[in-house]
Formats: sequence, structure tokens, C-alpha cells
Amino acid sequence: MRYTTKLLVAALLGVAIVLPLLVGVYDRENPTLFGFPFFYWFQFALIPVASICTYIAYRLVTPPRGDSARAADRPRAKHAQSAEGQSGGRR
Repeated sequence: MRYTTKLLVAALLGVAIVLPLLVGVYDRENPTLFGFPFFYWFQFALIPVASICTYIAYRLVTPPRGDSARAADRPRAKHAQSAEGQSGGRR
């Protein structure tokens, strides 16, 4: 994994973890939204933000799965079958 990808993942996860911990940033009543003080609706707004940041970080560190991943599984399956054939099928 490239260094820039690691930095981006760290920044995304940092936003998702550190921002909710900075209570002083959103510890106030105004502005209200549908009668809810800022303290409550900001925390509810952080849920999808943290989820999106976590999902993007996950996608960045997870290798893509496609035909190449399935092709990599095929030789192992053949190897396992040939190993059974060499042992005569006995265990």
C-alpha cells in the first residue's frame, strides 16, 4: 500500500474518531433544527459522516476482487485435486 493511501486512510478514520470526541466544538444549544438543540442533531449528523469515512477507508485498503482474484483461486483448487490423486484418495 502506498504512503499517500495510508495517510488518506488515517485522515478519514481520524475524522470519524476524533471529531465526536471534541465535545467542546458542538456543546451548545443554538442553532436548533426541528426543535432539537445543536448538540443532539450534530451528533446524529456525525453518524452518516463517520460511516462514509469508514467505508471509503475500507475500500482504499481492501484489494479489488474480480476476475484476477478468481483466477488466483483456480490453481490452488487444481493443486488440491492433484494432491488427492497422488495419495490414492486414502487418508
